[in-house]
Amino acid sequence: MITLFRLFFVLVTTVSGYLIFTGLEDVQGRELIGAGVGVLAGVLAILLELVVRRVPVRALAGGILGLATGIILASLVTMPMKALPIPIAVTAGTRFLVYAIFGYFGLVFGARKGHEFDFKKTVNVLKGGNEAENIKILDTSVIIDGRIADICETGFLDGVFLLPQFILHELQHIADSSDPLKRARGRRGLDVLHRIQKIPNLDVRITEEDFPKIKEVDSKLVALARTRNAKVITNDFNLNKVAELQGVSVLNINDLSNAVKPVVLPGELMRVFVLKEGKEFGQGVGYLDDGTMIVVENGRKFIGRTVDVAVTSVLQTTAGRMIFTKLKEDSEKEEYTAATAG
Repeated sequence: MITLFRLFFVLVTTVSGYLIFTGLEDVQGRELIGAGVGVLAGVLAILLELVVRRVPVRALAGGILGLATGIILASLVTMPMKALPIPIAVTAGTRFLVYAIFGYFGLVFGARKGHEFDFKKTVNVLKGGNEAENIKILDTSVIIDGRIADICETGFLDGVFLLPQFILHELQHIADSSDPLKRARGRRGLDVLHRIQKIPNLDVRITEEDFPKIKEVDSKLVALARTRNAKVITNDFNLNKVAELQGVSVLNINDLSNAVKPVVLPGELMRVFVLKEGKEFGQGVGYLDDGTMIVVENGRKFIGRTVDVAVTSVLQTTAGRMIFTKLKEDSEKEEYTAATAG
C-alpha cells in the first residue's frame, strides 16, 4: 500500500513539473525537462521520508526548530551587508555561505538537544514535580526470571518502566525458538510483561529508541540507560559489571534476594533435609526454602532424611549464600568436650 502511495506521489510531481515547465516558451525541450525535474523532486522527497522515519520525533522537531533559529540569526547577521558597496555576486555568495553555516549548526544542535528533551519531564517540572523521573529499564534475563513481577506487585518498585522495542524483539525471537526450553522461557517472559503492565502503581512505556550501530542487546540497553539517565534492573552478573563501569545505576534482583534472606548466626539450630552428598568427603547438602545451600558436615549418611544441625559459619559469594553446619549431636559433643577440658 505504501509503495502505491509513493508511485502515485512521483506521478503527481512528474505531471506538476511537466505543467510548470510548459509555460516556459523560451526553453527547448521544456516538457521533457519539466517531467525530469518532477521525477527527481519526487524521488528526493521519498528518500528524505525514508531518512526522516528513522529519526526520533523529538530529534526531528528539535532539528527543525534549530534550523529555523539558525536561518533567523543568519538573516540578522547578513542584513547590514545590503548597505555595503560590495558587488551583488559577492554579497549573494557571502550571504549564502552564512545561511548555510548557521542553518547547519542550528540543525545539528537542535536535533541533538531535541533527542535529549523529555516532554513529560518538562511538564512534570512545570507542575512542581521532581525534575528527574524514576525510570527503570528491564533486561531480558530479569523479565524471563519472573521475580520482578512479584516484587512490583508488593509495591516496593514504582515509577516508569521503560521497555525498548529491541528487548521485546529478543523476547519474541526466544518465544518463537524451535527449542522447547527456550520457547517456554520466552513465553514466560511475555506473560511476566503482561503482569507488570497491569500493576496500578507502574507507568509502563514502550520506546522505539534504538542504536543501529550497536549490535549486542546488552550494549544497547546500557546506551539507552545512559541516554535516559535510567537504572537497569537485571540479574545478569556480567551486565551488572559492564553497566557499573559505564556509570549506569543497576538494581540486581539477586542482590535483593540475598539481602532479604533470613539472618543466621553461628551456633543457631535448624532442621535440614539432606538431599545429596557434598563435594568433600562425608558432606551432605540440603537447601532452605529460598534456595540457600546448607552444607552438613558428616551428613552424607543421612541423605534422604531430616536432621537437626547447628550453624558453624556463613559464606557470602557472588552466586549466593552458603551455610556450613554440623550435626547437632556432633556440636553438643564438641561443646561438652570443650567445657570439661576447661
